[in-house]
Amino acid sequence: MAGRGRAVVAVVVAALLWGTTGTAASFLPPSVGPLATGAATMGIGGLLLFATAPRASLAVRSLPGARRWVLIGAIGVGVYPLAFYSGMQLAGVAIGNVVALGTGPIVAAVLERMVDRHPLSPRWGIATVAAIGGMSALVLGRPAGEGGDAVLPGVLLAVLAGVAYGVYTYASGRVIAAGAESRGAVGAIFGGGAVLLLPVLLVTGAPLLSTPQSIGIAVYLALGPMFLAYLLIGAALRALRSSTVTTVALLEPVVAAVLAVTVVGERLEPLAWLGVLAILGGIVVLVTARPPVRGTRAPLDFEP
Repeated sequence: MAGRGRAVVAVVVAALLWGTTGTAASFLPPSVGPLATGAATMGIGGLLLFATAPRASLAVRSLPGARRWVLIGAIGVGVYPLAFYSGMQLAGVAIGNVVALGTGPIVAAVLERMVDRHPLSPRWGIATVAAIGGMSALVLGRPAGEGGDAVLPGVLLAVLAGVAYGVYTYASGRVIAAGAESRGAVGAIFGGGAVLLLPVLLVTGAPLLSTPQSIGIAVYLALGPMFLAYLLIGAALRALRSSTVTTVALLEPVVAAVLAVTVVGERLEPLAWLGVLAILGGIVVLVTARPPVRGTRAPLDFEP
């Protein structure tokens, strides 16, 4: 995939797919726990990404410095779904999604600044402040009394998921920057994460096979929000920095919040809907930035 515009579209489509995860998981039987859901989604999806990626192992064996980032990214992939689905179960679909996906851009940007010494543009700062303000409004806009004492642990788990998300997105960009094809890099990282998740699935996943509905939901989560979405993200990382990808992906909690209200039945106050508008505004500010003159910088050095 070439070109910033198509890369942004790829991230938007991936975010739309991700936005359905919480709603889809809410229809699983109560016997299916969040660990089983997370392990199945990214464990099976990770295996598919690895199996279909051309020269995935080359990203590990033949590129200088890539092996370390594949390992770091794989750990992030292993942590993310377990924390993400557990956080959603405790804090709710809307808040769990918003906090997890909102933490990712901050982590990716900090890594870019600390490791790569990339300056962060004022436009990125404005977009991120708007998005974080919107996420805060979404959390504060939850009706009083809903969730009880489980909300805070759920938020903390969602933050952990966001850290893992930022780490594996950044690591994917590093492996691609080292010379790997995008599908090979993503396949290597998610294949490594699958190795960590499959034992969890073996221990906790039996209830997923209890009904045709649970099997169908698990298949959808593995193929749509996991397999297809991360193929799109890998392609987008060819033209966008990881901080840009994670910020554009803040469309996902907006979709998740809307579905949580209209389908799952969660309630959000007017303040929360103002937060949705702020997130959308931040994305518009970011994606309307003019890219640098072609040929002056490497693809992954596009300013957000």
